[in-house]
Amino acid sequence: MPLLSAAFAKDHTHSFSPAVNIIKIYIGYTSDLQNRLKSHNELATKGYTLKFRPWELLFMEEFQTKEEAIIREKNLKGAKGRKEIWKIVDQRADG
Repeated sequence: MPLLSAAFAKDHTHSFSPAVNIIKIYIGYTSDLQNRLKSHNELATKGYTLKFRPWELLFMEEFQTKEEAIIREKNLKGAKGRKEIWKIVDQRADG
């Protein structure tokens, strides 16, 4: 089964200023994307992703090995990888 490296995003409006939208990003890898997204959006009872529901898939890449997926996940969590993800966010915002 292929493994995936994925980024999920949530467009979050701050309660103190409804006009300010903050986009939250979660990066991880999984072998079952549908269940992972369901876990973040419905099943989890604690943790970071619980606070910013609902999450949507922003970006996904497929790998043949767990090692490849973990390497890419770590890359995306670094400064250069975050820049890649933010470019995708900006492109989606621009339509």
